[in-house]
Amino acid sequence: MGKGDGNGMIKEITAKTLLSRVKGPDAWFGLTYNMNLYRGCEHQCIYCDSRSECYGIENFADTLVKVNAIDLLRRELAGKRLVGAIGTGSMHDPYMPSERRFGLTGSALRVIAEFGFPVHIITKSDLVLKDLGTLKEISRVYAAVSFSITTADDDLAHKLEPGAPPPSARAQAMAALAAAGIYTGVTMMPILPYLEDKEENIAQVVGLAYRSGAQYIIPAIGMTMRDRQREYFYGKLDELFPGVKERYQQSYGNRYQCAPLNAGRLSELFGALCREKGIPTVITPFQPRPAKDQLKLF
Repeated sequence: MGKGDGNGMIKEITAKTLLSRVKGPDAWFGLTYNMNLYRGCEHQCIYCDSRSECYGIENFADTLVKVNAIDLLRRELAGKRLVGAIGTGSMHDPYMPSERRFGLTGSALRVIAEFGFPVHIITKSDLVLKDLGTLKEISRVYAAVSFSITTADDDLAHKLEPGAPPPSARAQAMAALAAAGIYTGVTMMPILPYLEDKEENIAQVVGLAYRSGAQYIIPAIGMTMRDRQREYFYGKLDELFPGVKERYQQSYGNRYQCAPLNAGRLSELFGALCREKGIPTVITPFQPRPAKDQLKLF
């Protein structure tokens, strides 16, 4: 147990399972499996859905480290009958600061490379570059790295995502990955109403992605909110953006889906900009295949 970078604690735990099967075809990210090596997240994005009560994380400021994760991963991959893309960090960022200390993501990627499985990493951190060598090895099968960027404004991003590296650092890391031949792009989600729902912001994100070698941008204009997530988010709005909470309450009440009032126009602009720059708005996924074909490698 130790102290984390935020207000929480770092605690070591043991997990019973590691890989979870994604239900049905994943049209957004092309995943077959999800892998969470940690619980809680040091990036502490003020809008994060993982604070929601349904996920059962008592204190999202705490970072729970699954110290037996690599042994579990090796055992579970050996038993998989379907080779499909493994997504990292649906409940946390795989490259939050604790990764420097524990290295679970880097170790997991080396095991994944050994077993010949594909990956799709979604992150807000340039720390992913530490594993470039392993990603190049995995890319012989399939490796995608998506950087979550919802604003090109480093100052605004620092308020919204206080523990994460700035968008400018993510863009530099994306450029480095693209130059190394890694399939990389942007997840432009969420676009927060009344904070990021401006045409200028959408144009700046697309421009930043294009200049950084993005090979796709996956958009979601708007956000979702429920229970504890909403309570935390509204508290932060009062602290950082006085008056914005009341606009949310008036526009959305207790609704789960919260789209900007100009979402249609923003979607049209986004599509036009991506067509102009030749950037696909969907990812090219890995096509799952029976594991028996993969076993011939070992």
